Amino acid sequence: MSKYRRQLLLSITFIVPFGLVTKFYPGPGRMWLNDAFGGIPYEIFWMLLVALIWPRLSPAAIALLVFLTTGLLEFLQLWQPIWLQAIRATLPGRLVLGNAFTWGDFPYYAIGCFLGWLWLRWLTPHPKTAV
Repeated sequence: MSKYRRQLLLSITFIVPFGLVTKFYPGPGRMWLNDAFGGIPYEIFWMLLVALIWPRLSPAAIALLVFLTTGLLEFLQLWQPIWLQAIRATLPGRLVLGNAFTWGDFPYYAIGCFLGWLWLRWLTPHPKTAV
C-alpha cells in the first residue's frame, strides 16, 4: 500500500468520528452543528474515500465530483417515495442520503469540498523538482 493511501486511511479514521460527533453533539448550538456544519466533514469524508479508491484523480476533479454528487443527493431529498423514506429512516440511510432538502446545506458542501481539496493537495505526492 502506498504512503498516500495510508495517509488517506488515517485521515478517514479521523474524519469519520469527527463527523459523527458533529451529527450527534447534544450541547449548545447543536442544531447548527448537527444539521449545517456536519456537511463539511461529510464532504471531506467522501473526497478522502474517492481518493482512496481512485488515487490518480486530481484533488480538483474529486472536489467537483463529490460536490455534484452530494448536491444531487440533496435534491433527491425532495423525492420521497415510501421505499426511499424507509431507507432514510435508518441511521446509515439518514447519514448518507439525508432526510430534508435545504438550500442552506450547499455553502457547507462548498466549504467542505474546498477544505477537502486543500487536504488532498497536502497529502498528494508531488514530484521533486531539480534546483
